[in-house]
Amino acid sequence: MSVADRKAREKEALKMLILKGAKKLFIEKGIEQTTIRNIADEIDYSVGTVYVYFKDKNAILHDLHSIGFQELGGYFKDLFKIEDPMERLRKMGFVYIKFAIENSEMYDLMFNLKAPIEFLTNCDNEDWDEGVTTFGALKETVNQCMQKGHFEGNSLEALSFMIWSLVHGMCCLEIRQRTKGVKFTNPDTILYDGYNEFLKIIDKM
Repeated sequence: MSVADRKAREKEALKMLILKGAKKLFIEKGIEQTTIRNIADEIDYSVGTVYVYFKDKNAILHDLHSIGFQELGGYFKDLFKIEDPMERLRKMGFVYIKFAIENSEMYDLMFNLKAPIEFLTNCDNEDWDEGVTTFGALKETVNQCMQKGHFEGNSLEALSFMIWSLVHGMCCLEIRQRTKGVKFTNPDTILYDGYNEFLKIIDKM
C-alpha cells in the first residue's frame, strides 16, 4: 500500500469515527442537544479535527442522513427479488415501518429535520438524491402493479406519493408517541393494525 493510499484510508476511518460518535450522541442526547464539542469529546479528538472533516453540524447530519437512506435503500433493493409487484408493495411497507421504529432517531434525521436539506441548499445542490432513489423504488413497484392491471385510473406519481405519505405519517405518529394518548383499543399494535387495514383497501384495487 502506498503512503497516499494509507493516508486516504486513515482519513476515511477518522471521518467514519466522527459520524459514529455523532450518531451515538444524537441517539443518547438528542440531535438538538448535541454539539460539535460533544462529538469531539466523544471520540477523544479536538474540536478542530472535527471541523477539518465537517464545516458544521448540518454537514454531519447530512452525511448521517445519507447513510440512513443507503441502509433503507438496501432493504428495498432486496425486495426486488420478489417478482409479484403487489406482494413487494405490501412487504415494502412493513420493511419501511420496521426501519422507522428500530431507527427512530435516524428516521427523524432523515425525514423530519431541516438541517440535511439546508446543507444541500447551502451547497447549491438542492437535488435530494437519496430521496429520489428511495421514492423511485416505490414508484417503480407501483408502476409494475399498474402494468399488472392494479390501480386502474390512478396517477402513478400521485398514488406513489400518497402511499409514501400514509406510511410515513403513521410512523411519525408512533415515533412521536402521538398514538399513546388517543385511547386506542390496542395502542401497542395500532401502527401495524392501521397498515394492515390499508393493505385490505389496496388489495381491492
